[in-house]
Amino acid sequence: MKQAVAEDSRCFSDRAILRLNMSWIREGELNLLERLSANVLKAGPMPKHVAFIMDGNRRFARKKNMERQEGHMQGFDKLAETLRWCKHLNIPEVTVYAFSIENFKRTKDEVDGLMDLARQKFVRLLDERENLEKHGVCIRVLGDLNMLPLDLQQLIAKAVITTKTHNKCFLNVCFSYTSRYEITNAVREMAWGVEQGLIKASDVSEALLSECLYSNNSPNPDLLIRTSGEVRLSDFLLWQTSHSCLVFQSVLWPEYSFWNLCEAILQYQLNHKSIQKARDLHREHQALLQLEADRACVAEHLQHHGNGKPADAQRRQEALLHYTACREERVLDFLEALKHKRDSFFNDLCSEGVLALED
Repeated sequence: MKQAVAEDSRCFSDRAILRLNMSWIREGELNLLERLSANVLKAGPMPKHVAFIMDGNRRFARKKNMERQEGHMQGFDKLAETLRWCKHLNIPEVTVYAFSIENFKRTKDEVDGLMDLARQKFVRLLDERENLEKHGVCIRVLGDLNMLPLDLQQLIAKAVITTKTHNKCFLNVCFSYTSRYEITNAVREMAWGVEQGLIKASDVSEALLSECLYSNNSPNPDLLIRTSGEVRLSDFLLWQTSHSCLVFQSVLWPEYSFWNLCEAILQYQLNHKSIQKARDLHREHQALLQLEADRACVAEHLQHHGNGKPADAQRRQEALLHYTACREERVLDFLEALKHKRDSFFNDLCSEGVLALED
């Protein structure tokens, strides 16, 4: 009996220590070999934005004969370590797939455990606000927060607002997220803009949809990494990674190492030229499509208001410049209204949380 109590006590102590170590910011320098390798990598083109599908926490737990929750906690600890590596590699932005909408289909115990872990993470983040400010870490949470428990929504909102002015490095946490849901929501946002009279139906474009995604404040990832040997994107950043380097690695996420990250970056460097060329061509194609759309709108307008007389080249050019300027102004006003709507959502959640504490 004493032995069993001692073992339970030791397990509890280990879990408590692990929770205490669940810091969002991991201090420490690279060792000599890591520094040398980092310097060699940094001599080549480096990704500015890396996305991770942190897969393998549950398999790691089974492998180590531990509870699933412990596997998820080890996974978060690995995230903190990976962020430290990214900082030393001058990678200023990281996006992670923390919780898919599909994960709500898991057992109630596991979902509840993940929600509790998220609460612990964001409480710890708020405790570390001075450290986050010191390192300039901005936390963004991307997804439909309405699907989460209200108290967790309020914690997330407070964390986002607390760090929103930081601008040295960015961590985007995709929580209650899938890419198809994100794209669908972006379409709804554009429809809202048309209904409100902020934009015209003719203003809707691929470029505008990109601006309506949860990730509109970030450049598209240069590199996407998935661990655990799976070779699927699992509905993660489908729109944003169409011209990214995709690297699939067999290592389980809690066992991820600095060398695994270096290997992925090397893959990015080997493919950098072709990726950049594809991005440039896509950007040129987008600009051409927008120009053609603007010309079509101007031609229709001139036809309806030209009294049957064909417009000369100068008049068409002047009309095109005027229409383009008006469209760009409409789009800017719409995006500002959309930003205000999203900011108000977080601000209202924070206010509700403060009132709840006062009560």
